[in-house]
Amino acid sequence: MAFLYLLVGPPGSGKRTVGRHLSALTGAPLLDNHITNDPIFQAFGLDGVRPVPPEAWPFASRMRAVLREAVRASPPDLSHIFTVYLSNQPGEADSLERFRALAEARGATFVPVWLTCPLDELARRVTLPERSTGRLKLRDPEQLRALLRDAGILPAPPGALRIDTTELAPADAALLIASHAGALF
Repeated sequence: MAFLYLLVGPPGSGKRTVGRHLSALTGAPLLDNHITNDPIFQAFGLDGVRPVPPEAWPFASRMRAVLREAVRASPPDLSHIFTVYLSNQPGEADSLERFRALAEARGATFVPVWLTCPLDELARRVTLPERSTGRLKLRDPEQLRALLRDAGILPAPPGALRIDTTELAPADAALLIASHAGALF
């Protein structure tokens, strides 16, 4: 049985970290949002501190579409883990539905997971040194605060697993996700 795990949360909530543990636990490849975003961010000369200009997002969207096409064509028994921040802005619910449709097209079980964490902890996490190694992640706490104030986060759909990552170790969160999905036998 294949699974499509979708880890949704704001910057700093632990999507990639939990995703790496989930990948190690289940064998599913981790397709974190920086696989598609970083080449575009690099082309625009971004560094994780300067804001992403609006004209960069259509290119990132096209990269994500190509990645979804590749997953659609992958072996049917292969599970996948995606990470993404979905704001509470127009069109973002469409992104959620694209992932749900991808799971359905593959015959995979869709496992939406919403990772949460208090704003002050998110602001602390985005300044950690490990966020600046190898990925162009948001690292400015004031940008984070403005992003969440202005755009928010898409509410979790019915049936989504909600995990507060403030105190829960990433490995424990991954175990909780795999257990919730029925991926552990």
